[in-house]
Amino acid sequence: MQSTNDVSAQLNKPVLKEGSTGDAVKELQQLLKKYNTYTGAIDGEFGPMTNKGVIAFQHRVFLKEDGIVADNTWRALYKGAPVDMPILKKGSTGDLVIIVQNILKSTKDYNGAIDGEFASKLERAVKALQKRTELPHDGIVEDRTWFELSKIPH
Repeated sequence: MQSTNDVSAQLNKPVLKEGSTGDAVKELQQLLKKYNTYTGAIDGEFGPMTNKGVIAFQHRVFLKEDGIVADNTWRALYKGAPVDMPILKKGSTGDLVIIVQNILKSTKDYNGAIDGEFASKLERAVKALQKRTELPHDGIVEDRTWFELSKIPH
């Protein structure tokens, strides 16, 4: 028999979306309030305001912004941080590099092109963020750096 404190039991959550109702929606609304992405009532009704809160939270933790609360969104809500993010470092390319470039441009750490190429300028910018947030400043974007990036409005 699994206890309710078991991590796997905690993550055995229903998929929620607009129109869902019940205790799981109340729990979702409480978690969204904790992260300041929802200001409505804890009423167990997944309406437009809850949907907006879910999308804002998904944006913050780099998840697909679809308003659907499936396993990854639940896990991020419990962790309070991004989940399953790849490690990015010099030589990495793609959309997530563009996201990092944009966030670090907003903090004035990065002044290079928004081109999806993780080059020396971005590595220096990541190191500056890491130094400021008291992380090992190795220029590699891993879990703790993703968490710091998620705290910056983007």
